[in-house]
Amino acid sequence: MDTLSHALWGKGLFGYRKYRWFSLFFGALPDLFSFGLYFLFNLFFSSSGPKMGKPSLDEIPIWVFNLYDFSHSLIIALIFILIVYRFNKNLCFPMLAWPFHILLDVFTHSKEFFPTPILWPISDYRFDGIPWSNPYIWFANVFCIFIIFIYRRK
Repeated sequence: MDTLSHALWGKGLFGYRKYRWFSLFFGALPDLFSFGLYFLFNLFFSSSGPKMGKPSLDEIPIWVFNLYDFSHSLIIALIFILIVYRFNKNLCFPMLAWPFHILLDVFTHSKEFFPTPILWPISDYRFDGIPWSNPYIWFANVFCIFIIFIYRRK
């Protein structure tokens, strides 16, 4: 799923208590930690600059795959949430946007392009979902986000 949708899901579901705006960040965090850093790398260090659109897998450096595995693991997300819980319980609620991002990605990423390693590093299992670029998934995503924000407004 696209990063903006993840941020909006995070805000819609977990952004109505203290630290409400952090839910946008945690909703997008897994993608920012992998693809966001790759974008910045291309912006500053690539002679051609960042490329728009879906890159081919062979032009993506291995470190992006490693960061993706780390940031898209429910185990890693829950470890971080438990650590933060020890120091600031209020911040944990918006942090739940992170594992929700992962759960959405499990079903909206196919094995052909960045399948989600939900149990990494314990298991390398990756579910073969329906890509979020599928019109049914994309329109359902937009519709559900719209409904969540209407519900929150009322």
